[in-house]
Amino acid sequence: MSNAALETEEERAGSAVALLPERHPNHDLFICDVLDAIPKDDMASMEHPIFSLSTKPDTRVLKYEHRNVVVEIAPSVRGLATIYDKDILIYCISQVMAKKNAGEPLAQTLHLNAHDLLVWTNRETSGDAYRRLKEAFERLSGTRITTNIKAGGEEITEGFGLIESWRVIRETKSKRMSEIQVRLSDWVYKIIQGSEVLTLSRDYFRLRKPTDRRIYELARKHCGEQDEWKISLELLQKKSGASSHYREFKSMIRELVENDHLPDYRVELEDEMVIFRNRMSYQPKAEVRYPVLDPEAYHDAKLVAPGYDVYYLEQEWRNWWVENGMVDLVFPGKAFVGFCKARYQRKPNP
Repeated sequence: MSNAALETEEERAGSAVALLPERHPNHDLFICDVLDAIPKDDMASMEHPIFSLSTKPDTRVLKYEHRNVVVEIAPSVRGLATIYDKDILIYCISQVMAKKNAGEPLAQTLHLNAHDLLVWTNRETSGDAYRRLKEAFERLSGTRITTNIKAGGEEITEGFGLIESWRVIRETKSKRMSEIQVRLSDWVYKIIQGSEVLTLSRDYFRLRKPTDRRIYELARKHCGEQDEWKISLELLQKKSGASSHYREFKSMIRELVENDHLPDYRVELEDEMVIFRNRMSYQPKAEVRYPVLDPEAYHDAKLVAPGYDVYYLEQEWRNWWVENGMVDLVFPGKAFVGFCKARYQRKPNP
């Protein structure tokens, strides 16, 4: 089965639906230290097509040139790393950036929990999902890149992988991956050190089609917080890395326009120009209604985070809640206490 089998048979039957279901709506996002990182993507691979959009094993050697940038991507025997495989890289970048923003020491080698990774990226947690995860790691480490794109101000001219190495250091009784050790490539790590990253919508992981994910990356990189961004359809196809015929690519963009499902941005097609409009620019900003905490929550927060000002932590938690999409919380007190506990464990001294 190919890497694109992120969907169950039931989901594939409804292929007309543009977004994947939210597979873990009730997961402990707000009370789990590992899962609280905000999705971050590196700007280099958002700008240039480094990941394959194919849903089948892709063994082509790709070469992309635009202005003064040259990128060559060579596959391993497993094929090129795909846009779905990139979920792993986004997860790793997000975890390291969370530590960086918290003032904690950084490391190029990460220890990951496979289940947390699957939940955070909105994937299934079946046995088949763990198998596909293993294949994704193999493609990420096997794909070799040669480029003149600078990372942290430095140009690395030798071929490198997106991750340097990985290995399973613990398995469950059913032989599923439990803990994974991943070493990021120097190129990716320098990007993180230079904070050359952008925040993604969590709905990125719900985008069903590879092309939709790639188009969102480009919109996020170029439109950003601006009201709008215009690009010719021909150049958009080149920057996306889509290998489909021009007419087929245009049809994909028309679907984006009709379904209006791209996170953060509306898409319009005028003749041969594609226009991305920032949704926030065209919506009145509603007053935010923050979750209400009871006195017991403040009391428990003081116990799990001694020395901290719980009202300062409350504001920090509120800001973080807004950045993560203002998810409805059934037990806001429990979520707040979990946040404070995680904060204290990361940094015991205020």
